[in-house]
Amino acid sequence: MSRIGRIPIKVPTGVDVTLGDGEVAVKGPKGVLRQRIPGEMAITIQSGEVLVTRPGDDKQSRSLHGLTRTLIANMVEGVTNGYRKTLEISGVGYRAGRMGNRLTLQVGFSHPVEVVPPEGVAFEVETPTRVHVVGIDKALVGDTAARVRKIRPPEPYLGKGIRYANERIRRKAGKAGKVGAKK
Repeated sequence: MSRIGRIPIKVPTGVDVTLGDGEVAVKGPKGVLRQRIPGEMAITIQSGEVLVTRPGDDKQSRSLHGLTRTLIANMVEGVTNGYRKTLEISGVGYRAGRMGNRLTLQVGFSHPVEVVPPEGVAFEVETPTRVHVVGIDKALVGDTAARVRKIRPPEPYLGKGIRYANERIRRKAGKAGKVGAKK
């Protein structure tokens, strides 16, 4: 048995999980999420818990067992609490702002860059150098944060660019950092 796949998913009060036509729908206080699931996975809902079981021990079933359970657990967490990714902007003159629901970035280009969020994702600008990507779908929040970071990834010499809040940038010494060079 998959260690992750056999863990039951606790459904908090106020969250409704429904099954139908190869799809799981999770409705909660923050919204509704739907996910197609593989047909061979058996999902049962009983006494406030969701259990995912697999039909056999073949490689495909073992692979999908933990994945299916994790996708459903992420949906329950998303409609209950939501997800948030924090991005930090560093560099002289680099800053972010919001215009409506769009994110406007000034990150060293000759023009400001506008990012339009997909449906279900919002941007929050805490300070001009700190941006939060917020939503209920974990994959969509992570993908949107990655697309924003890709606009100006952090560079290794000065550390300028857009990075995740907990990301460590490996710094390089550069030309002046060479020690013991022959003259």
